[in-house]
Amino acid sequence: MDLGLEGRVALVTGSSQGIGRATAELLGREGARVVVTYRNHRDKAEAVAATIREQGGDALVVFFDLASDDSIRAAAAAALERWGRIDVLVNNAVQWGSVAPGSAPPFEALPGDEWRKVLRANIEGAYAAIQAVVPSMRERRWGRIVNVSSGLAVNGMPGSSAYSAAKSALHGLTRSLFKELAPAGILTNVVMAGLTLTDHARDAIPAAMLDHVAQSSPIKRLPTPAEVATTIAFLASAANTTVNGEILLSSGGHA
Repeated sequence: MDLGLEGRVALVTGSSQGIGRATAELLGREGARVVVTYRNHRDKAEAVAATIREQGGDALVVFFDLASDDSIRAAAAAALERWGRIDVLVNNAVQWGSVAPGSAPPFEALPGDEWRKVLRANIEGAYAAIQAVVPSMRERRWGRIVNVSSGLAVNGMPGSSAYSAAKSALHGLTRSLFKELAPAGILTNVVMAGLTLTDHARDAIPAAMLDHVAQSSPIKRLPTPAEVATTIAFLASAANTTVNGEILLSSGGHA
C-alpha cells in the first residue's frame, strides 16, 4: 500500500529509541522527511537519522524537551526552516519524572511539585507541540496528528497517577481537536500502546513480569515497537482519509 508520504515532513517526538524510533524509521522508508527528536540521547537520535538516510530518506535531528515550550517551538521552527512545512506530528515523547512507579511514595505523600512536573510535561508538552505545527497544516489544508498514549490511561497502575492522568487528558484533548481541526483537512487520533517489547522495557522490567503480561495477552506475546509503528504510520498517512478522533489500542488486545 502506498501511504502517500513521499515528500511530506513528519515531526516524531521522542524518536531516539523505542516506538518513536521505529515510527521515524518507517516514515522515512515511506518517503517522509523526518524530524528526529531527543532529550537525553543525541547519539541515538543521530543513529536513527543515519538509518533513514541510508534508506534513501532525509532526516533532521533536533533537541526536544516536553517540559520546555521554547524547545518545542524551536523544534518546529527548525523543521519549517529546513523544509518549509510540517505535515505530520507524532506526539510520542514522555516524561516519567524523578520517581519510578515501583518506588513511588503513597499518593498522599506524593510531592505536589513532582505531580505537576509529570502532568504538565506530558499533557502541556503535547498541547504545545500541536499548537506549533497546526498553522503549517492549516496552510496546506492537510495534516495528521497521532498522539501516542498508554494502557495506563484506562487501567492505571500504583505510583503512576500523574502519568496516567496526563494520558487520559490526552484522550480528551484528541476528542475535542478532531472536530475542530477536521474542517481544515487535519485528522487527529490516539494510538494507545500497551506494554511493548522495547529495549527500555527489557532493561527495566523483570523477565518474569514481561512473560506474565505476554501470556495474559490474547496473542500470547508482547508487541514490538515496529508493530506499533505500523498503526501509527497508517494513521499519519494519506492512506488514512476517514479515521478521525479514534483511540486505537495497538497491543494485541491487552491494554
